[in-house]
Amino acid sequence: MTNSPDPLSPDSASPTTTDTPTGAGAPSGADAPSGTLDRGTYDALLEPRGANRLPLRLAVGDGVWHQISRRYVTVQLISTIAFLVLVVAVALVVALVLHQVWVWIPAGVVTVITVWTLVILPRQARAYGYQLRTDDLVFRRGILWQRLVAVPYGRMQLVDITHGPLDRLFGIAQLKLVTAAAATGVTIPGLTQEAAERLRDTLVAVAETRRTGL
Repeated sequence: MTNSPDPLSPDSASPTTTDTPTGAGAPSGADAPSGTLDRGTYDALLEPRGANRLPLRLAVGDGVWHQISRRYVTVQLISTIAFLVLVVAVALVVALVLHQVWVWIPAGVVTVITVWTLVILPRQARAYGYQLRTDDLVFRRGILWQRLVAVPYGRMQLVDITHGPLDRLFGIAQLKLVTAAAATGVTIPGLTQEAAERLRDTLVAVAETRRTGL
């Protein structure tokens, strides 16, 4: 399979296509800083495995897969551990002060689920990826339960960047793509601030171009 130029790649200044009118494709990335989207990310996208234990390659098109920042795992670990400490503290208060020993049952269930979440978190983070194709953005996540969404540039209505206190501390953000159909909306977590801003500006520009038909 032959890959076409990534819209944000420095080598995509002169994309070649035969079925897209001039100006209707993804904007040129000639002025993009080299490696903006891939700086500080994982080296390889984690692929699901089939019954023969070989990776099941998701051949979805003509772009290049980009991944999220490694710092996303750190932020999620901190917030999840803080939640777990809070659950244990509440359970201790209820059990020792109010003498309600039944509280250890739901607290134990929550603890097991939370610990399992911490264990699989690094693998989940490596399974996030997005691809900038000629006509749309493709987002994927998940290993056992996979989700693959293609969002046409012309249907994007809002591109929003959000980040909490921990996100700002570690320099990451979430990029949310809103379309007319709620089911096709996408939130890409764990982008570096630089990558989120660059991606937002480019997507807004190409979406506006597609809507106006230029």
